[in-house]
Parts: sequence; C-alpha cells; structure tokens
Amino acid sequence: MSLPAFSTQAELFSTAALSASLFDQTDRYWLFGKLVYPCLAQVRSELAGCYCLENGRSAVEPVLMLGVSLLQYLEGVPDRQAVELLKYHAGWNFALNRQIGDGLFHSTTLVNFRQRLLEHELSPVGFRMVLEALIQAGLVSRQSRQRLDSTQMFGRVSRMSRLDCVRETLRLALKELEGAVGAEARPRFWALQWERYVENQVDYRLSAESLTRKLAEAGADAYQLLEWLRSQAQWAQGEQAQLLARVFGEHFEVLPGAAEPQVKGKEALDSARVRNPHDPEATYASKGHGAQRKEHVGYKVQVAETVNEAILAPGEPTGNFIVGISTHAAHESDHAGAQKMAAQQAALGLEKPPVQYVDSNYVSGQQLVMAAAEGRELIGPAPGPPGDNGGLFTTDQFQVQVEQRQAVCPAGQPHTQCTRTTREQTGKVSFRFAWTTHCAACGLRQQCIEPQQKYRQVIVGEHHTALQARRQEQRTLAFKQRMKHRQAIEGTQSELVRAHGLRRARYRGLAKVQLQNYFIGAACNIKRWIRREVWKLRHAAATGTAPLASPTAA
Repeated sequence: MSLPAFSTQAELFSTAALSASLFDQTDRYWLFGKLVYPCLAQVRSELAGCYCLENGRSAVEPVLMLGVSLLQYLEGVPDRQAVELLKYHAGWNFALNRQIGDGLFHSTTLVNFRQRLLEHELSPVGFRMVLEALIQAGLVSRQSRQRLDSTQMFGRVSRMSRLDCVRETLRLALKELEGAVGAEARPRFWALQWERYVENQVDYRLSAESLTRKLAEAGADAYQLLEWLRSQAQWAQGEQAQLLARVFGEHFEVLPGAAEPQVKGKEALDSARVRNPHDPEATYASKGHGAQRKEHVGYKVQVAETVNEAILAPGEPTGNFIVGISTHAAHESDHAGAQKMAAQQAALGLEKPPVQYVDSNYVSGQQLVMAAAEGRELIGPAPGPPGDNGGLFTTDQFQVQVEQRQAVCPAGQPHTQCTRTTREQTGKVSFRFAWTTHCAACGLRQQCIEPQQKYRQVIVGEHHTALQARRQEQRTLAFKQRMKHRQAIEGTQSELVRAHGLRRARYRGLAKVQLQNYFIGAACNIKRWIRREVWKLRHAAATGTAPLASPTAA
C-alpha cells in the first residue's frame, strides 16, 4: 500500500472549524487535539516505514490509525465500536482533525495496522511519542524518581490439564500436516491418530487411572509422529510440528532401552512449559500464600511511575506519569522484570532513576550493592528475614562481616572455620562460618543448637552485609516514611486494570500483549495529562490569573 497525501490543516466548515461552538478549552477532545494530535503528526515519518511510498492502492492514513488506537484505549472500546464512533462522534473527529462524514475504513484495518507495527518493531511508538511530549511539557524528566511494581495479566486462553495440552497440540500438528502432506505420503498410523485427536475428545468422567493411561497413550502417539517427521524435513519445520516437539520434551522422556516414552513426574515439570498450545508464551505463575494465593496463566507486567514529592493543592490531579510498562513471561521473577524495564527505559531515552521505590521482591544483597555502586538508591524492605528457627538464635543475631571473613556468635566467640562455596548452576557465592570448638561448653548452647548437633554453623551470601544493613534500616521511622512513596503504585495498577483493561490480554502472544500494554500506558498518560491541563485552566479562570506552569518532574 502507498501512503496518501497528508495535511494538518483543517478544512473550512469542518468539525475543527466549528470547535468554538462545539467544545470549550477544558473539553477532553479539544485538549486531545491540542496536545496529542500534533505529536501524532510528528511521528508520521516513522510510521511511513510500515508502508510503500508509491506502490499499490492508497492506504488509510497511519496518523489516523495511531490516533484511533490511542482513543480506543483511552475510552475502552473495541475495534468495531471505534470505527462507529469515528462515524458519528463529533469529539473523536475533532480530536483527530477530521470532520463527520469523512471516509471510514473497516475495523480489520486496525488489526492490520497493529500487525504492521509489530513487523516493523514499532510497538512502543505511541507510548514513546506521549512520553516525549510529557518531557517537552516539563511534566517528566529523563532521570526521575520512580516506583516499580508488577501485576499479573491473564492470557487469552483457558487453563488446560497436561492431557488436554498434549492432545490439543497433537490435534494442531495433525491439522497443519493435513494441508501439506498428500494422502499418498501420509504414514500408516495417520488414520488412527486422526480419529483419536481430531475427530474425538476424551470423556472426563473416566477414572483417574484411565486418564493417566490416556496421557501415556498421547505421549506414545506424539513420539511416533515426531519420529516419522525426522525423515520429513520439509514438514518437520512447521510451527505446530515444532511446538509438538517442545511439548513432548516437556512432558515425556525417552529412556534407553524403553519401548515407549515415560511420563515425567510433576516434580520434573518446568514452570516455563507450554500451558496451552494456542498461546505457548502464556505461562503459569502464583502469588501469595494460603487464602491470599492467586494463580494465573498469562503474563507479568512491570509498571514504572514517576514520584513527584511536591505537595498537591486541594483538587489538583496527580503529577506522576508512567515511564515504563514492560511485559514478560509470568513465571519470570521480578528481578528479571526489573532488568527488562531498565532495558526498555534505556531504549526510550530515559536514564536510570536516582531513587527507586520497590517491594521486597526486587531487593537482594546483590541489587543493593549494584545500586550503591551506581550512585542510586533502591528503597525497599529486605526479603526473607530469618524465621524464629524453633526458638534458637537466628542468623541476624550473629555479627557477620563477610568482607573481612569474620563472624562472632551471640556468646562473643569468633568463628573457627570459614568456607567459600559457589553453585555451579547459578554462580551464587556463599560463606559458611562454623564454631567447631566453642559450642561444647558454651552456656548458650541450648539457645543456639539442637541437642544432637555438635556445633553451630551459619551460611550467608556474599552480600550479607548490605542485606543486614537494610534489615536494620527498615526498622527506622525515616525508612518507613520514605516507603510511603511506593504505596501509590498499587492505585496506579488498579487504574490500569479497571479503566484500561490491563488485567486481561486482548490478543495471544507476548509481542501482541506488549503492544496492547504500550497503548494502555500511553492512554493512561494522556488521560492524566489532560486532567492536569483542565485543572490548570479552571484554576486560572477561578483566580483570574494565567494558567499555572507545569512543575518540572523531580
């Protein structure tokens, strides 16, 4: 498709020309047209790379498509309703420099536009555009204090049992091969597997033993199909065929000398395994314990928001904005999510925050040391303080100085042995301090070790000193006051979930879900920006003064 001619000039007698009678300066559509539409026009050259310049029929204007996408998430409407609003809604048309009656497009054009953004790696274009405008307006700084937290996002798939997942993956592989493999080239077992997995379903009223046998049977059939595909390279590279090989490896193992593959035990299953073949990137995760435990299959979203410590006037809307929204696999830790957020913000042209407020999931001894080395503050409680240890002395009650390789027990005795170990799989370094000669006659023995133990030993990480210092600091009133800045991120996440649909994915696949969340973050920032402009205008009208200047973000 080729790009049409483009102009930011409104036509005479258009909706824009009649804006004085239709909208006042505090109307959100008037402000969208004033604040956001010029930014849309500025990124047109970037969007043009998604289209042929002079080849094929004229495409729908990409500036219009991006503007409609932002309004969609601003008002929470699907594609079809967005096109309907563009047909008769004066506010939408004015905000996008159109007039009612201008040519429309089919709702699937929005689907194609999003696909173009994905193919040309322009998913963050809308979010970055709004963020740059906020920086130019003085509402956000490239280096600002931030708070960071994650929330769960449900994938657009149903949860499946292991049997369901394997059988459905087999069905998809057979359906893919049906269109590629002629009847004469199909293997002898084709008819049997087609009947089992395409034409029939499992009766779940069967006993647990029968369902277990069905899983083993599905594994044997998957192995048989994969073995046949080994000699059929042209078909083995299919998307569903490769997915079948992955799912088979996750649930079964082939032992030397065994006639059939064996079903793996639950303890051998990986948390990153495929839960539903219709969205292999949606993984399982759980959060909390007991009655507060929450489980989901989908993704995890990291949200970073600025922290402006200025005291707001009565009725003044927030001056904080979202400066990062990163989506990753649900099973990945918050530490991994924080690294992805740092990479995303660097790509957006932002610097690392000088102060970052987080919860205990982001804090470790290593992270505290790294932040201090970079001249930054990581404000959050230390994780996993030692438990009560059955009434015995905990690690916190030992004076340990890892850097000097020194440790003193509660009785004031120095350690007698120190051993450094490194885990091969993770590279994690730990130190074991032992009191091999002091414990036998110690008066605090009963408070320190079990009767059957000969001596006490303490194992700590290489960054134990930083972790211990944070545990002591977090008990102070000053630290508790600073941590109050983190709490507002919970409200921001609630806003993203309730007003913009962050909790549930509209699409399947990590790339599409990340695009959705970029639009959500951009829409939330636009809404906050407009609310601040409305408040400034009304405050100026009430006081008879000029509109307040936007405060520079901290």
